[in-house]
Amino acid sequence: MAITVGSTVLNVTNLPRAIDFWTQALGYVLRDPDVHDDTFVVLCRPQRDWSNLSLQLTDVPKSGINRLHLDLYADDQAEEASRLESLGATRVEPWPYADEADYVVMADPDGNEFCVIQKP
Repeated sequence: MAITVGSTVLNVTNLPRAIDFWTQALGYVLRDPDVHDDTFVVLCRPQRDWSNLSLQLTDVPKSGINRLHLDLYADDQAEEASRLESLGATRVEPWPYADEADYVVMADPDGNEFCVIQKP
């Protein structure tokens, strides 16, 4: 089969804030820094060796729980969760964690949930 996931798209209400958060959170860069689009950007790893994260401007605020979310794997989950909080993420509380959960549920500045998972 000749198909792959090229990008996951997040809807955001403030594109500059989302770009700032996600580039710092993931170490991604603007794929096309010379293209100025006020409604859509593609972020990628500098090596371009992984799936992209795209940000799409919307005027509709987020409501409810995401039907799709990112799982971010970390060497040190607690350290990464704290770093992401310093960038503007929040922990989603309360959350029905399973016993011995290896993940922390967080939200980006737009409220999009994602998980920080301890690498095995």
